[in-house]
Amino acid sequence: MDPAQDRTPSALPPVVLAMLVLNGLVFLLEQTGALYFLIEHFALWPITGETDPFARLSAAPFRPWQVLTYGFLHAPTNILHLFVNMFALWMFGVQLENLWGSRPFLFYYLFCLVGAGLIQLGVASYAAAEGGAYPTLGASGAVFGILLGFGMMFPNQRILLLFPPIPMKAKWFVILYGAFELWAGFSGSMSGVAHFAHIGGMVFGFIMIQYWRGRLPVKPRRRLMM
Repeated sequence: MDPAQDRTPSALPPVVLAMLVLNGLVFLLEQTGALYFLIEHFALWPITGETDPFARLSAAPFRPWQVLTYGFLHAPTNILHLFVNMFALWMFGVQLENLWGSRPFLFYYLFCLVGAGLIQLGVASYAAAEGGAYPTLGASGAVFGILLGFGMMFPNQRILLLFPPIPMKAKWFVILYGAFELWAGFSGSMSGVAHFAHIGGMVFGFIMIQYWRGRLPVKPRRRLMM
């Protein structure tokens, strides 16, 4: 968009910085006695449809705001969960925020986060009906949306994979990673990982970028420079 083109690129633009700080502070808060309160009220719990109050003792009730707040919580005993998400946000989000500007980037981040939460809510609620209700937490849904956006905006930029350590164009990395998440989600591999939330973040990110580009039936008031 025009304002972003007039702005000097930043190594740590404000929205990425704010998300890094906020997620870090919440993680520290999770190490205190507030952990169970945070998980009960702000992690994403499935809709169980259970009316028996005693049945709810094993699972906290769903609340609408959880489709947003779950993305600021991470596994309290696994700092790697937080580090990987925040590293990916920094690695791919900086260039996107510098390209789009902070306000569109923030909207995109939250749009992907909520979209991923809605997809995961449906999947988790279906699973809970079959037995077992578990909360979802983590910024991965939004981060996968950022990854998708990076692949669409910088398709030919090469990134270096960690495992295996080989360079690959961003577009191929996104396609392969998305295909893996789809396979893992439907096959049930790597249980305990919200694969459908990752897919949801990418799907909602794709929809938003296509909307900004004016390629959907509903047209934006102003098309972004993409």
